[in-house]
Amino acid sequence: MAPDFLSHSEAPIALEQWQEIDNMVIDVVRRQLVGRRLLHLFGPLGAGVQSITLDHFESAGPGTLDLLGEADGQPIQSVSRQVLQLPLIYRDFVLNWRDLEASRKLDMPLDLSAAAAAASSCARAEDELIFLGYRNKAQYISYPGLLTVEGRLRLQHTDWESPGGVFNDVIRATENLASGGFYAPYAMVASPKLYAKIHRYVGGSGVMEIDNIRQIVTQGVYFSSVIPENQILIASTGVQNADLAIGQDFKTAYLGAQNMNHPFRVFESVVLRIKRPGSVCVIEGA
Repeated sequence: MAPDFLSHSEAPIALEQWQEIDNMVIDVVRRQLVGRRLLHLFGPLGAGVQSITLDHFESAGPGTLDLLGEADGQPIQSVSRQVLQLPLIYRDFVLNWRDLEASRKLDMPLDLSAAAAAASSCARAEDELIFLGYRNKAQYISYPGLLTVEGRLRLQHTDWESPGGVFNDVIRATENLASGGFYAPYAMVASPKLYAKIHRYVGGSGVMEIDNIRQIVTQGVYFSSVIPENQILIASTGVQNADLAIGQDFKTAYLGAQNMNHPFRVFESVVLRIKRPGSVCVIEGA
């Protein structure tokens, strides 16, 4: 049975229609979300959880080698801790009462385009939070993103117009990450325009540039419209570097009748936890 805060029992739709809405929302966000493909998911913790701790760790050196296990070694432990609030990401949509009545009386399917659009808006907001971060001075909240976090590795890009240019920059990025102790697997996210550009053949090899990149970036090469055209993100994936803390994963709630129509809300509560900012490399233009 759905939790009371979703008000499922109060909505003028059948259980099967709720299932259709839930399936639609989950299908849309799964196809659209990109940031989650790079990150370990921590949770869900529960809809009522409003905050979570974030521990920051220094870059780890090699482990201790000793025959008897008696040599002093430096333990890995948190060097600082902060408390993060889990913000809500949401978008409302409305089902017209006449559409609901026609569906009930005439056994017509419901048009769930509005629910799909609300889910798409929420998915974009989550990716913006993950990659770009969020800041609201009025509410005194600030969340860094993977592209903006202080302490990230930054490299100037070279020639992206020539075939093989992006690949060479990806090699530089992974070399720098590995030198800093942040190892494979790596993931890459680019803008749609740049992602399309690397689907080109390199010289007379018959091999596309993206195929060469995938040999190095084995966790996946993705694109997202929230990534600026002059930037590429390369991340050393792993729960020790960053994760996505989820309070309530995507759900749809009924908000109560208004002017005979029926508003609903697609929502989630989530926050990005970047534990080691040096695990992120941003290749950027001037």
